[in-house]
Amino acid sequence: MRKGISIEVTPGDRARLEAVVADRNSPQKHVWRVRVVLLTADELGTAEIMRRTGKAKSVVWRWQERFMHEGVDGLLRDKTRPPRLAPLAQATIDRVIALTGGDPPGEATHWTAAAMTKASGISVSSVQRIWRAHGLAPHRVRQFKLSHDPAFADKLRDIVGLYVDPPAHAVVLSVDEKSQIQALDRTQPGLPMKKRRCATMTHDYKRNGTTTLFAALNVLDGSVIGRNMQRHRHQEFIRFLNAIEKPSRKTCRRASWSTSSSTTTPLTSTPR
Repeated sequence: MRKGISIEVTPGDRARLEAVVADRNSPQKHVWRVRVVLLTADELGTAEIMRRTGKAKSVVWRWQERFMHEGVDGLLRDKTRPPRLAPLAQATIDRVIALTGGDPPGEATHWTAAAMTKASGISVSSVQRIWRAHGLAPHRVRQFKLSHDPAFADKLRDIVGLYVDPPAHAVVLSVDEKSQIQALDRTQPGLPMKKRRCATMTHDYKRNGTTTLFAALNVLDGSVIGRNMQRHRHQEFIRFLNAIEKPSRKTCRRASWSTSSSTTTPLTSTPR
């Protein structure tokens, strides 16, 4: 043992040390540190301790000295070390938070980590840590809208009620339209994916004009009735309503016949 190092293991310390070695859930770094001290207490030399623990001489000396100054608790606790990188200044953190609450630069819709890195001068990981620590998620937007209609609650219950509990023998259709859809085709056909080769496609399109899509979803069975039309006027919308009325009437009549009911089946259409 080195000069100036004196280890005295009391019966209480030995009981604690042997308990650490016997506990199968003890971290291995604690186990070999304790073994260094126990072997030292058994008056074994440094070379023998190195052979039995598989540790270098400097490691053995370090933990002998740690036990001499701090006891058993020193073996079970690692000393705090300064971080590899200096922590960010509070002013930098406040600036990132303030920028996140404002509008992003250019025509971007929201702040990204890369854009914030460029604006603040810190790394992407630092930006993400700041956002995570302060519960900020600029990429997420929750939509809301408050209605000033005094009868809004009653109308909402009526519409939702049609989907949740429709009337007997009724067909509930959810109708929507999408105008000015671009009909696009790739300028050349793509090649399928093969082994060691991904699928390919051209970057440019051939534009074939625009179209308007009308669609109606049958809430009961999930079937969709759709029509494409060249224009988007009330005339086209009425034509579409007439187109979905005929198959819907047939469905209602079949439902009436199957239940042997003579009541008139209503056709309910609810725009989304």
